[in-house]
Amino acid sequence: MKRIGISIGDVNGIGPEVALKAVGKYRWPADVRFVLLGSESIVREQAKFMSIPISRKVEFLNIENKVQWSPGRVRVDASRLAEVSIRQAVEGCLSGELDAMVTAPISKEGFHKAGINVPGHTEFLAELTGTKKFGMMLLGGGLRVMLVTRHIPISEVPAALTRRNIREAIELTGQALALSGIKDGEIGVCGLNPHAGDGGIIGREEIDQINPAIRSARKKGYNVSDAVPADTIFYEARRGDYDAVVAMYHDQGLGPLKMIGFDEGINVTLGLPIIRTSPDHGTAFGIAGKNEASSKSMKNAIALALEMTGKKNPWK
Repeated sequence: MKRIGISIGDVNGIGPEVALKAVGKYRWPADVRFVLLGSESIVREQAKFMSIPISRKVEFLNIENKVQWSPGRVRVDASRLAEVSIRQAVEGCLSGELDAMVTAPISKEGFHKAGINVPGHTEFLAELTGTKKFGMMLLGGGLRVMLVTRHIPISEVPAALTRRNIREAIELTGQALALSGIKDGEIGVCGLNPHAGDGGIIGREEIDQINPAIRSARKKGYNVSDAVPADTIFYEARRGDYDAVVAMYHDQGLGPLKMIGFDEGINVTLGLPIIRTSPDHGTAFGIAGKNEASSKSMKNAIALALEMTGKKNPWK
């Protein structure tokens, strides 16, 4: 029996809704059970309000607190509940009680107001599992995109890029491709500047950080391009030139991916000793409680988690 934990995220967003829909609307193997971590009473309240049936495959790991369901509102109590549900899911995966975890969206604003000082799921999960080398890969629209930097201001990106973190992102990407059955996969690397710096005329990051990191990764056996202008690399990846793209910052990578795969994207954390995936969307407070949310991305995240449970984790 495989047990997939789903942390329900911010209950005032669409997390519980898409989790229930994804589990109930699609066919899953007979030997799979889904454990929803969070407030059972709030999930049942939402299911009743939106007339969403609760699948027999669903079990609850109930976390009781005094949270009120307030659709579309950023509330500290909801963020604290989300934090506890994430912690419990990680503990379940580390102990072997859960085979993988899928995380519904959290509110970063809510976490900040609650004094939970983590940039996002990725960094929090790395902290909880004691992982030093980790990364965030997104899949959707026929693309695989790895990010070197994640949730930081654009003004801080150039200083945050180092030969080490670029090389580590390339290595994690290669390992992820091998895990997916793609041996010696082609990895394309984005430049930071327009035209990948034009030989140093429009910035030196490609010369000083990016290409040296690429050369170092090549010495370790990874099949990787030189820095490629970001305005062409995603077209080339869709054409089949690359199996994955390493982007230097958040919107450089996610803008193209969401343009072609907005409602189907998946986020997977690389480098962890546990399996973690998530839908590639936020809390969508604007439609919370209206039964309008698409569960396609959550379904894809669950399917990927299940697929990964059948393979050896290279980071365990």
